[in-house]
Amino acid sequence: MDQTAADMPASEETIEILEAMEAKIRWLASWTIHNANHLRESRDGLKVGGHQASCASVSAIMTALYLHVLQPEDRVAVKPHASPVFHAIQYLLGNQSLEKLKAFRAFGGAQSYPSRTKDNDTVDFSTGSVGLGAAVTNFAALTQDYLRMKDMIPTDRPPGRMIALVGDAELDEGNVYEALMDTWKHDIRNVWWVIDYNRQSLDGVVNEQLFRIIGRFFRAVGWNVITLKYGSKQMAAFQKPGGTALRRWISDCPNDVYSALAFQGGPAWRKQIMADQPHDQDLHALIGSYDDAGLHELMCNLGGHDIPALLHMFSTVPDDRPTCFIAYTIKGWGLPLMGHKDNHAGLMTPQQMAGYQKSAGVPEGAEWDPMAGMTVPEDRVRAFLSRVPVKRTRLQEVAKVPVPAALTYKRTATSSTQEVFGKLLLEIARAGGPLADRIVTTSPDVSVSTNLGPWINQRGLFAREDRADEFRERNVPSAQKWVRSPRGQHIELGIAENDLFLNLAALGLSESLFGARLLPIGTLYDPFIARGLDALNYACYQDSRFILVATPSGVTLAPEGGAHQSISTPMIGMGQPGLTSYEPAYGDELAVILRYAFDHLQDDTDGGSVYLRLSTRPIAQPERTVGDDLSDQIIRGGYWVVPPEKGAKLAVVYMGAVAPQALEAFESLRQDHPGAGLMAITSADRLYRDWQRIERARLEGTDGGAMAHVEDLFEPLADDARFTTVIDGHPVAVAWLGAVRGHSVAPLGVETFGQTGDLIDIYAHYGIDADHIRRAAARKPNGR
Repeated sequence: MDQTAADMPASEETIEILEAMEAKIRWLASWTIHNANHLRESRDGLKVGGHQASCASVSAIMTALYLHVLQPEDRVAVKPHASPVFHAIQYLLGNQSLEKLKAFRAFGGAQSYPSRTKDNDTVDFSTGSVGLGAAVTNFAALTQDYLRMKDMIPTDRPPGRMIALVGDAELDEGNVYEALMDTWKHDIRNVWWVIDYNRQSLDGVVNEQLFRIIGRFFRAVGWNVITLKYGSKQMAAFQKPGGTALRRWISDCPNDVYSALAFQGGPAWRKQIMADQPHDQDLHALIGSYDDAGLHELMCNLGGHDIPALLHMFSTVPDDRPTCFIAYTIKGWGLPLMGHKDNHAGLMTPQQMAGYQKSAGVPEGAEWDPMAGMTVPEDRVRAFLSRVPVKRTRLQEVAKVPVPAALTYKRTATSSTQEVFGKLLLEIARAGGPLADRIVTTSPDVSVSTNLGPWINQRGLFAREDRADEFRERNVPSAQKWVRSPRGQHIELGIAENDLFLNLAALGLSESLFGARLLPIGTLYDPFIARGLDALNYACYQDSRFILVATPSGVTLAPEGGAHQSISTPMIGMGQPGLTSYEPAYGDELAVILRYAFDHLQDDTDGGSVYLRLSTRPIAQPERTVGDDLSDQIIRGGYWVVPPEKGAKLAVVYMGAVAPQALEAFESLRQDHPGAGLMAITSADRLYRDWQRIERARLEGTDGGAMAHVEDLFEPLADDARFTTVIDGHPVAVAWLGAVRGHSVAPLGVETFGQTGDLIDIYAHYGIDADHIRRAAARKPNGR
């Protein structure tokens, strides 16, 4: 890595300014929280909160990083509870407004946790759900490697460092270790995790010797580990007579004792050390040379609070291997709450804040003044801030990837949507061009069983170095060509759904993070979406753009039994913001939807990610030409396969793989009800959101007489018509359709864990076979 100014020894003037800035940033973060909780009018009586202690423990680390170390190409995931520190830094840099600081945690104000979509362009990664912000930096580094190895971004400048600011309690999250393992396999580079080792969690103090366990984990996956325990004042004291004993006492002191003493202050430190080492006269003389305030300052001078020590730590990274920094801190450092075990959600009282304000040298009425209380002349501070290299906004305005007018595949009389998905990707791969080159696929060890095999055979597996397929080299027959190289376009992961969604999150942010657009596609088994829901929600919250292909789905996977049969995933697709879900029954529908998805990913106004719930069930494919009108209806969420006559009183509505059962039931029904209709739902999600959008506009009087697509669909039916809905999933996903025009609905679906068997038995058992559909549609309301 090229040497930057941050790698050079810092001048005394730089250290002086950074120390003054750290005090100011800590004050602003604390005051922002205090203002939100004590000075702003409370209209609902709810506690606002804001984590003053968690902010204070990391303020020096963030000051050193943002005002000296970071370069424009670096990207940072800020510890969630340090959001006020981040906002304070951006305020001093001119990237955050005073109005938003004053409205912290209020509507339209600075966010509780840094947010890409709700704050401004200074946020690289949203955080909030602990552990995920840390792990996503690993996958961002993998994304950067992918882009650089394909020359999609300039390689004549150094790669950015993907940096996570992590609370030590965040390392209790299991997804952290899944990410460490998966990205170790890909030999990622240029990642820093800076652990705020304040040894306190929400409800108490962390286990003793945790730092050793942390170090072992990171070293096991090839990371550098740099521990910063002592500050410069402590290091100087260690050189004096009695200093070795003092260092030993600090190292041996239990976490809870150290935290309690930090809260109690100088006299308590002195009493404890004297009691623990009653006969060490050199140690007694050393601590006797400090007054109570000086001794308290010395003992709290841990490395994570010491600017010179932090700058030195960041300058000692030996290479571009991932690096874990363990920086010792005290939770609530410099505040009246320092070290107290209840300080996580604690807030300074007005009296405590008044004392803190006085010690900070901030005059009354000047609490928001960027220069109030500064111990360095204003002109020097402003000149310093003007030179901070990290003052930049996100990369934007990346050209869209052209998408063909239609996607084609080799049609067969019978096929499944999963099979057609594989064929569509194969044809894209064979055709080549911009679309094929920008697609990147990823999967948690189920690429072949989700029909990504043909794509991978054409485009290869991504790896840092070329690796031959040993089976092919040894002439062992295999349908798969497992050739790994930097040119490959499939990123294979271990069996960890959290990692899949974090990888998709990073790949789907490539445009704004690195200035190059990718079109990521991730595949997994539909029932296992639930394993990674937190990470999926996290990816969507960041407005990351990707296609999620979940297959096989439902009890249609009959021989696999309940553990592999999804029930609630249609509702997950409907309920997840930023994710549009589709469940087509036929291959031609899927071709239209996938083509739309590639455009939807790139729509800066109304775009988002797309979830395709597919099936392994082969069904007869309709012989038809899909024109513009039908394509539009497929995208909008539904269409009449057989339109009903005007005033019809019966219809069958289906979604997904149960199309043959719905068709069979419909053919039987219309012998007695010739005007009945058969409707295909391709996206209950799209239908519902469009309907609710119109309904909200009606409430505001801004609808202009517009009708939702689902309202138009049901318009031909009589007011007292009855229809049945059927889905291989929870019936509530489509049962709401009756509310659109007040029709009576008989919803069929799956509400309990699955069984093994063949489709004949399973469909009959769950009441989604043709006979149940026919009887449900024909039955009168209230069982008549």
